[in-house]
Amino acid sequence: MGTKFVLREDEIPRQWYNIQADMPTPLQPPLHPATKAPVGPDDLAPIFPMNLIEQEMCTDRWIDIPESVLEKLLLWRPAPLYRAHAFERALGTPAKIYYKHEGTSPPGSHKPNTAIAQAYYNREAGIRRLTTETGAGQWGSALAFACSQFGLECKVYMVRISFEQKPFRKMMMAVWGAECIPSPSDQTAAGRKILAESPDTPGSLGIAISEAVEEAVGRDDTCYSLGSVLNHVLLHQTVIGLEAQKQMKLAGDEPDVVIGCVGGGSNFAGLAFPYVRDRIHGREVRIVATEPKACPTLTRAKFSYDYGDTVGMTPLMPMHSLGHGFVPEPIHAGGLRYHGVAPLISQLVNDQLIEPRAYHQLECYEASVLWARSEGFIPAPETAHAIAGVVEEAKRAKEEGRERVILFNWSGHGLMDLVGYDKYLSGQLSDFELPDADLERFAASMTNFPKPQERRRS
Repeated sequence: MGTKFVLREDEIPRQWYNIQADMPTPLQPPLHPATKAPVGPDDLAPIFPMNLIEQEMCTDRWIDIPESVLEKLLLWRPAPLYRAHAFERALGTPAKIYYKHEGTSPPGSHKPNTAIAQAYYNREAGIRRLTTETGAGQWGSALAFACSQFGLECKVYMVRISFEQKPFRKMMMAVWGAECIPSPSDQTAAGRKILAESPDTPGSLGIAISEAVEEAVGRDDTCYSLGSVLNHVLLHQTVIGLEAQKQMKLAGDEPDVVIGCVGGGSNFAGLAFPYVRDRIHGREVRIVATEPKACPTLTRAKFSYDYGDTVGMTPLMPMHSLGHGFVPEPIHAGGLRYHGVAPLISQLVNDQLIEPRAYHQLECYEASVLWARSEGFIPAPETAHAIAGVVEEAKRAKEEGRERVILFNWSGHGLMDLVGYDKYLSGQLSDFELPDADLERFAASMTNFPKPQERRRS
């Protein structure tokens, strides 16, 4: 009855898995923000290097990981898989609970899996500087770390409410040599416009993306880097699931259900996509995506074309979206407060290969405190949403009186998020569920956009 399942360094995946090769329904194309025509590589060239654009549009099943990227990933990969024996006992469940521990990277989350790759490809393309956005700060700190490894400058626009709630994240970025400023800021036209309209805005990922893209477009030495949503980002994360499949064999089990939290979708896709492939090809495994009720993108939003940012600088993407003007409530799971989601995940939800679920903030903190008091590790508030899904599945197994094997992605530690835990433990947090009126109001911004076909597999 093992607790930790570890791969040797020479067992690290040497290729990324591209789910586009196996999807029953192909992705619909992103559209140019001005012409509304499908975008081509040249349309993306002002903000991304061509080597990453090629990955974004590639449908090959396997893509080799460069040796220079593998060398950096080996600082913490392969990451361990754990059996959560103590949590199982705390829940009194017959379920077996396994988790992939992505908190072992230098910044403490799954985000460096793509940050390292993106920094490498930008350096190879001759780029000297990267701009980006960050919500909770996990992505900003990951890109700051990756840029330090490849000699690039880094500037991070951090959602204002998280900038204030999570001060240690910006300090981590500074240690790795990055500049971090609150968004919206007075340094871009997009930021100044939003501040003039709403000087007290808490900010949003959509606003921060607008600022980072604007700065990247305005400088020849700079590209933009995104920590989630895009195809190549999710591709880089599949090392998580590929390792987990080998480790579950070491444990002598196969999951009945695979769970991950979803904001833009990167950590979820990293664990889930190799298992979605198995499901497409006939294996019985359920895939569950968890999100906040305060930001119910997959569970309540429309499948629509929408901008990835607030002011409309990015292509229109076919995705579940609350509307690009959506400003979420300042819940502490800052990484799950995005108005949209990865088009790959949206299509797989449409194809009924992924089950979305939403949870309240308080039940997520309750689950994560029980986790910390049994397993020891303190989860990030985002990870807590996955744990809430695990608790629901484990309780169902107990009610049914049967064993169930649960695998989830422990996407990052919460040691930079203790202010949220303090507020929870002192009774200062409350739940928020997006009202229908707000849902309709924000969705109205997409009324005149082209409509994607709601194609579903038969």
